[in-house]
Amino acid sequence: MQEKSLAQIQREVDEYISQFKEGYFSPLALMARMSEEVGELAREVNHYYGEKPKKADEAENTVEMELGDILFILSCFANSLGIDLTEAHNKVMHKFNTRDANRWTKKSGEL
Repeated sequence: MQEKSLAQIQREVDEYISQFKEGYFSPLALMARMSEEVGELAREVNHYYGEKPKKADEAENTVEMELGDILFILSCFANSLGIDLTEAHNKVMHKFNTRDANRWTKKSGEL
């Protein structure tokens, strides 16, 4: 499968959502959906890496699928508000590279 940029992912999600009359959910509804998906991710992480395995009757899912769901909802959220996720990412990385430049111990030989 071919690698996709954030911009391509946002466009693909927009093309998918645009085919429906309902369009994007409201920001509040998207926030609720995001919270729901993060909870599902937490359940999967706890199942695979934590101390609380699933019950026999619980649906089998994967961390990968839950992260994919979060990426989809994140793209919907950004698109509905006209936010370019690549630009948002660049701003956040600049913040971490300046504010937190000396916060963590770097591996030897790396700047």
